[in-house]
Amino acid sequence: MSKKYFGTDGIRGRVGEYPITPDFMLKLGWAAGMAFRKMGACKVLVGKDTRISGYMFESALEAGLTSAGADVMLLGPMPTPAIAYLSRTFQAEAGIVISASHNPHDDNGIKFFSGRGTKLPDELELMIEELLDTPMTVVESSKIGKVSRINDASGRYIEFCKSSVPTNTSFAGLKIVIDCAHGATYKVAPSVFRELGADVVVLSAQPNGLNINDNCGSTHMGPLQAAVLAEHADLGIAFDGDGDRVLMVDHTGAIVDGDELIFIIARDLHERGKLQGGVVGTLMSNLGLELALADLGIPFVRANVGDRYVIAELLERDWLVGGENSGHVVCFNHTTTGDAIIAALQVLMALKTRNEGLAQTRQALRKCPQVLINVRFGGGDSPLDHPAVKEASKRVTDAMAGRGRVLLRKSGTEPLVRVMVEGEDETQVRSYAEELAKLVTEVSA
Repeated sequence: MSKKYFGTDGIRGRVGEYPITPDFMLKLGWAAGMAFRKMGACKVLVGKDTRISGYMFESALEAGLTSAGADVMLLGPMPTPAIAYLSRTFQAEAGIVISASHNPHDDNGIKFFSGRGTKLPDELELMIEELLDTPMTVVESSKIGKVSRINDASGRYIEFCKSSVPTNTSFAGLKIVIDCAHGATYKVAPSVFRELGADVVVLSAQPNGLNINDNCGSTHMGPLQAAVLAEHADLGIAFDGDGDRVLMVDHTGAIVDGDELIFIIARDLHERGKLQGGVVGTLMSNLGLELALADLGIPFVRANVGDRYVIAELLERDWLVGGENSGHVVCFNHTTTGDAIIAALQVLMALKTRNEGLAQTRQALRKCPQVLINVRFGGGDSPLDHPAVKEASKRVTDAMAGRGRVLLRKSGTEPLVRVMVEGEDETQVRSYAEELAKLVTEVSA
């Protein structure tokens, strides 16, 4: 069955436009509570990022969940992976995150975790959707859920992150700049790295509800690059608004993307005999990652775009490391989902083990030129189904004669077609990408 509300990463949209409205969130809370209660006594954790609409949706979800008989534990602003972790440690039936990740403040959304800290199975999402189409009822008064607040959530998560590196680890002598995107990592991330001994300079950690991801964080790397150079720092770390994406900057100001971070982590585990299998990337992963891993004898497979699919592939193969070039990095040897702080710590440990800087370590992966152009389109038929687009895509693929790739796909969260061309010659790659993007634009008009 196709899903009506759930996308690849929960439910997301513009605040005030259906379904990102208070009345829908009330009904969603009720439907989720009813579905989770089928598993017995029901305890649900609710966390959020720092956008202003989170207060409104938190209240609506709380009312819906309790009306279905679910007990609610409120975490306040916390990184998305923290909710996954705390759902396990509190033995909850589920965790809910109110966040639109890397999107601006006028978007919001809902992500769910199971009590094991994993994405909800499809059958449970479908059950919630079916309940959304039924009349809302309220359990009898004596069975209405209770609400409490977890006051030490930040401290618990900080200790969990620190536990992902050996207990005697010290980053003393390392100067890093951290960009928290005015988002959910603004309290915990600086504490984690400072408590491990690093000299930390913090950017974008003054959330006001409206400035999340605003010219900062992993989607706007310029301020971090400038700060790393100005501070003469060893490296910079950029998180997104909800703390499940991480990108870095080396001491020269150059951006280090998710593909490179995955390679650094995987190579370190491989050299220590702890990798367990191979690495999962996506259709967007750079060809250079695949080639660099192959040189080390590390298997590599591509999943569909979205950390949900990366995680599913890792579970299927019983592998530990995977992710996306956007900065979703999954380290299953430490946690159950993409976690930006834990991924950053693993990179720092790899650098420490090799006694190298980030600029030197990244050189083992030579990325192929890759051009990505986002084309916005309205409703109606997908431009990807248009015969002219299909023919042009095949023609470009054939012209590169096995030395490059073409990937056209719709975004799972926005009305965008992503046009990606990858190959050996950057000028040729850009020309092909612009040609295909222009055609997609024309057939979308």
